[in-house]
Amino acid sequence: MKKQQLKKKNLIRKIITKFLTISGRTPEISKTREMETLSTREIEKDTLSKDKSNSPVGKPASDSLKCPYCFSTDFVKRGLRKKKHEQVQLYLCKTCNRTFTAHLTKGKHYPLAIIFDGISLYNLGYSLEQTCRILKNRSSEGLVTSPTALSNWLAEFDELCRFSRMREYALKKYSPKEMTVYSTLAHRQLFRYRFHRAKCELIIDEDFKHRRFGPLQEFLEMVPGECPHQYFQKGLRASEVPITFSKKEMIVRAKQNYATRLCETVLQSVKERKKRHDALQRFMLFNDSVTVATEIPVYLTKDDLEHMQTQLGFEMYQKNSKKKNGELKKAMEDLKLFPKAKLPKLITGHIDLIQIRNGQIHILDYKPKAEKERPIEQLTLYAMALSRLTGLRMFEFKCAWFDENDYFEFYPLHVLYKPKKRLYRKNVITNEGIYSINKLKEKIERIRPI
Repeated sequence: MKKQQLKKKNLIRKIITKFLTISGRTPEISKTREMETLSTREIEKDTLSKDKSNSPVGKPASDSLKCPYCFSTDFVKRGLRKKKHEQVQLYLCKTCNRTFTAHLTKGKHYPLAIIFDGISLYNLGYSLEQTCRILKNRSSEGLVTSPTALSNWLAEFDELCRFSRMREYALKKYSPKEMTVYSTLAHRQLFRYRFHRAKCELIIDEDFKHRRFGPLQEFLEMVPGECPHQYFQKGLRASEVPITFSKKEMIVRAKQNYATRLCETVLQSVKERKKRHDALQRFMLFNDSVTVATEIPVYLTKDDLEHMQTQLGFEMYQKNSKKKNGELKKAMEDLKLFPKAKLPKLITGHIDLIQIRNGQIHILDYKPKAEKERPIEQLTLYAMALSRLTGLRMFEFKCAWFDENDYFEFYPLHVLYKPKKRLYRKNVITNEGIYSINKLKEKIERIRPI
């Protein structure tokens, strides 16, 4: 009798721990379960706050996450689902009351971070077996991946990883360890500089449009050894400099392109918002066909600014914060040309990404919620600094900022240089006579016979 009673008690305990969320572990929520009582939600919040080791921290890394059923952005967290090798965050949509996860995690036995890491290692030049061995050594749990699984991942994401067509040629020039240059820069905070040596050489040598960018390749190669680290301890950051530019004759084009697609895909593998920049930079550098370097240190001295202002005719203005009725008129600032005496002694910064494509050098900056950002001054200063350090002309550069939804680009030369429209006369010799024509098309002043 006692044994039967013990068996009944054990069965009851198992049923309670399986279907209720009173236990200290994080609950496993099924797809069909849509609504919860207040008591279970409160208990779930307590358990999530206690166990923070495996749960995602803060908000989702991607700001474009939407409900796949009704495309609503009004959702809340609804616990975790335990899979074979990871725990996936669940979200409850408030409009349709359905539970969902990030769409790329559906049907995946391995975490997205490991999948993307394996693809990056393979594109660096390692074989399938070597990549699986490195992934096993890196994982704390000794996660075993098979070459067939890795080949399936490569086939699935082949459209986004276009470096695969350059991989064979890159391996003929460099080994996997020599293909990229790494350096950790201690500039007030740690920056991880990366330069893809093989990709840069292939882009510049193969395409005649890019052969004039040899000075950029030399500069990127010399950054780890020749970077003046003391400058980055003293100088003002490009985002803090009180310099602005006239935006009258500039055009900012908004679009969606390859960079936004890559950003949307990669951010689904990031659980902490602090790691967004690093994850995106690594994936784009190792897997796309145009990104050649990340976190590039650049600087501008006062002499450089004076030369650009006096000799090149670049217009730089100072930001004025005039008070009126106790309020700052930020939108209606009076622009005055920046005098030579007040120019900053040193400006420093780190460029997120550099790409070489379509016969130009593209300076990219990842900005979450890019639609609300306007980093035109910051990107223009980056272009000025890179122009001075490489000796390339300003019309070779194009600047852009982006996120997973939007990509905004402009020409920095249109921001800096405003050619003055002068009315001059031009004589056109014809059989009838000499027409003295003004630059303005509507004006024809007089006709003189020969």
